[in-house]
Amino acid sequence: MKQAVISGTGLFTPAQSISNEELVECFNAYAEQFNADNAAAIADGTVTALEMSSVAFIEKASGIKSRYVMEKSGILDPARMVSRIPERADEELSLQAEICVAAARQALDRAGRVPADIDMVLVACSNMQRGYPAMAVEVQGALGIEGYGFDMNVACSSATFGIQQAVAAVQSGQARAVLVLNPEITSGHLNWRDRDSHFIFGDACTAMVIEAADTAKGSHRWEIVGTKLKTSFSNNIRNNFGFLNRFDESGIGQPDKLFRQQGRKVFKDVCPMAADMIKTTIASAGLEVPQVSRYWLHQANLNMNLLISRMVLGRDAEPGEAPVILDTYANTSSAGSVIAFHKYSDDMAPGQLGVICSFGAGYSIGCVVVRRI
Repeated sequence: MKQAVISGTGLFTPAQSISNEELVECFNAYAEQFNADNAAAIADGTVTALEMSSVAFIEKASGIKSRYVMEKSGILDPARMVSRIPERADEELSLQAEICVAAARQALDRAGRVPADIDMVLVACSNMQRGYPAMAVEVQGALGIEGYGFDMNVACSSATFGIQQAVAAVQSGQARAVLVLNPEITSGHLNWRDRDSHFIFGDACTAMVIEAADTAKGSHRWEIVGTKLKTSFSNNIRNNFGFLNRFDESGIGQPDKLFRQQGRKVFKDVCPMAADMIKTTIASAGLEVPQVSRYWLHQANLNMNLLISRMVLGRDAEPGEAPVILDTYANTSSAGSVIAFHKYSDDMAPGQLGVICSFGAGYSIGCVVVRRI
């Protein structure tokens, strides 16, 4: 079988960013108005008063200081708290496809490739803009790529699961090169009126070119040494939005149709699972933990990443061993680990090893061991 490599990466970052201070000001204005409007019900105990948020609470809970979003004015309007992004005509390039194209062009450039070199487009992310046609096929058309494309969703692990699918296509000869895209417009599924989660997510899109090693020509090549995937069902991270919602009108617009999680349970469950998966994947590749120089972890929560690194290494990670980007990007779902890889990999020397690891709803965990060429 052919050896697969990552030959180029790309990143689309929205132009607008929301600081914790801006977010807290908006949330607290909403909460104050809610409490005032429901003062009587709160007094008689039939309604629970909303607790105020704070910058200190957000940063202690998550390590997040800001997040990029596609449109911020609607989010920061206490009477609305949803982005103002108009729908586009069917004949126009969709928003999600647009950010895919931007990230893809950067990845292709870094790989020294053009669209004609790509045989397969895979869009892998937590939330698709629509059910069909597949976003990947629209991106394929926009870039002028022959071949085929399809979408997949494994929540925050979509990128690593997508890498495995691309590797299999290259190894089997099904595709010369694969474009893997992770367009996360997470501001669409976030309940900005929920104090426990209103700060978690941000928007971004990442791209990777994965191709056969013997034809790769870019200067950013990484040999894919090994991959491992795992899923285990849990309701602790869930979003019930879907086509069947219209069957029961009482559920339309309810909070469970947006992101929700039981954060403490997720932390307790996922940290040991992710750490064990990383160690198992390294061992399966015939390597040992001390041989790995860097860990590009899913960027969901700083405390989770610190604990996972400690469980893998047996000590606290040194600066640079497990790069953090969630302080400015927040949780970008499947894009997070790839953003970290894109921003913090060029400094590594040929022969150095690293692990890309994602974990999230499902539960789903994916690990990819890579070696700099």
